[in-house]
Amino acid sequence: MKKGTITLLMVLGTVLIIVLWGISMYNGLVNKEEAVAAQWANVENVYQRRADLIPNLVATVKGYAEHEQITLTAVIEARAKATSVSINANDLTEANIAAFQQAQDGLSSALSRLLVSVERYPDLKANQNFLELQSQLEGTENRIAVERRKYNETAQKFNAAIRRFPTNIIASMSGFEKKGYFKAAEGSEEAPKVQF
Repeated sequence: MKKGTITLLMVLGTVLIIVLWGISMYNGLVNKEEAVAAQWANVENVYQRRADLIPNLVATVKGYAEHEQITLTAVIEARAKATSVSINANDLTEANIAAFQQAQDGLSSALSRLLVSVERYPDLKANQNFLELQSQLEGTENRIAVERRKYNETAQKFNAAIRRFPTNIIASMSGFEKKGYFKAAEGSEEAPKVQF
């Protein structure tokens, strides 16, 4: 073989290795981005579960607590607002997640007020349907916390991958963007005050 042919083969081999490396990096980023989208779907799923339980809870409480119409209306309105805010998995920015979280926090607050008002109804507190719904909501709130944590972990892995060299070159050329995180609600660093 001639020296020119060997040099050409080496150059082509090097280019092929670089192309295969780039494809591998790109595919890795696609997999990580899909993991973020899948975890986001899990977060939405548990929030939807909570939204689905609320009409049953409201109906059960309504049967006992006709005087709590303002609180019940607030829960219904907060649920409507929370379910109307949705985010496309391709647009998980900090601002969009904050808006989603704000709507969900409004629902959490309304539910808390509802559960406090239930204290005035001893028969309701002993009702099996209510106890089951309350237990389901508590379980759902725990699931929400778990899925949000998993989402943040998955987003962190993706965000780190698109910032690391040399993957950041492929990420910037391919348009991969940083994903937002769930953050604690404002004021949650302070313990709530309990008054009797």
